[in-house]
Amino acid sequence: MFETPTSTKQHDESRQGEALLLENDSKKSNGRKLYIESYGCQMNFSDSEIVASILLDKGFETTRDYKEADVVFINTCSIRENAEQRVRNRLKEFESAKAKNPGMVVGVLGCMAERLKSKFLEEEKLVDVVVGPDAYRDLPNLIEQVDEGSRAVNVLLSREETYADISPVRLNTNGVTAFISIMRGCDNMCSFCVVPFTRGRERSRDPQSIVKEATDLFNAGYREVTLLGQNVDSYNYETINFANLLEKVARVNPLLRVRFSTSHPKDITDEVLHTLARYENICKYIHLPVQSGNSRVLNLMNRTYDREWYMERVSAIRRIIPECGISTDVITGFCSETEEEHLETLSMMDYVKYDFAYMFAYSERPGTLAAKRYADDIPEEVKKRRLTEVVNRQREHSLERLQTYVGKTHKVLIEGLSKRSDNDYCGRNDQNSMVVFPKDDRYKVGDYVNVYAEKCTSATLIGKIID
Repeated sequence: MFETPTSTKQHDESRQGEALLLENDSKKSNGRKLYIESYGCQMNFSDSEIVASILLDKGFETTRDYKEADVVFINTCSIRENAEQRVRNRLKEFESAKAKNPGMVVGVLGCMAERLKSKFLEEEKLVDVVVGPDAYRDLPNLIEQVDEGSRAVNVLLSREETYADISPVRLNTNGVTAFISIMRGCDNMCSFCVVPFTRGRERSRDPQSIVKEATDLFNAGYREVTLLGQNVDSYNYETINFANLLEKVARVNPLLRVRFSTSHPKDITDEVLHTLARYENICKYIHLPVQSGNSRVLNLMNRTYDREWYMERVSAIRRIIPECGISTDVITGFCSETEEEHLETLSMMDYVKYDFAYMFAYSERPGTLAAKRYADDIPEEVKKRRLTEVVNRQREHSLERLQTYVGKTHKVLIEGLSKRSDNDYCGRNDQNSMVVFPKDDRYKVGDYVNVYAEKCTSATLIGKIID
């Protein structure tokens, strides 16, 4: 759920500013082209697939080039200040294109919509339409309002909307991996986070619709799904909890890999861990944000767990799933953090030895509890120095963890060609580590192969297929 992190993660799940394109289907075209650009977290990219589905159903086609689009949307992230500045700069580029195409509709979707709607619509006049995460069904009506000469806005949050009945189109897909949103919103009021204010209260999606989506994806050739939620461990639909849902999706087919993100340390249960251990096709990888290794700072962050609780959960993971990969989020320089408390974060990293991490210097977000209650009193140079120390420590641990995978055979799902060479395939192992290996004509994208890891770089395993 973060934008532009400092990350040691090999397969970055926070793709930035990516224009999303799909193969246009056979629905009757209305002659208008749609361009969507997304920033931030997996949830935003999943939402863009919902938006595309709604508008393709109305006859829109997609394009990779915003300059030839009739409707341009940017799906926004509000986690950090520089994200907002990047979006604003991008909107100014769209403004230039609109000057040459006055009929172009430009809109802002997602998390920035509610907080900055007046600035975008009225003060800066950068956009024609502003739409919040729960109002995407209203997009055809809002576009029509703009066509008639009005600016349009809908940022109402909902306690019911899950888009469960909408089959997302798969944008920029490799045809192998896909996201499935299992819930929306968040009830955790972490003091640094804007998500509860931008995405509303937590509500879980009907498990039958989730299983159907996973089944449809498998039948279409997909071999891996990632179940998405701000806090997947609090999934609860009638009598179905997250462990139950995981099992249902895992049983769609043994050849369908299942991942999930994100877990909350206060909610992840032994039942979930035992479910991971029981099913081979549920990947042995957990993203477990710690944010800080100090109990006082965690209390200020309103994380609702302390250092000891987090360490116990890590201990349970190591006991129940010894081979599990663990990643995390870390914030340095939170309000009033002392040097000793920062050192406790480093010692937590030494205790867990994360496979990879998203790491940030604290950035105050307007409207959050922290902005209202606490002074942002750590100098920027101290924040950055502490961040550098965290990044350097994580690099050591990432390499150390990868080295433990060298000399072992890994089941890898081929996701595509390596970015560096068309002669190599790439894919991820159970622990979410990227693996690169020479192409073999016997196998294609979407196949599972056994790869023997011969060596590693600081971020990648390098090996060869073995029979």
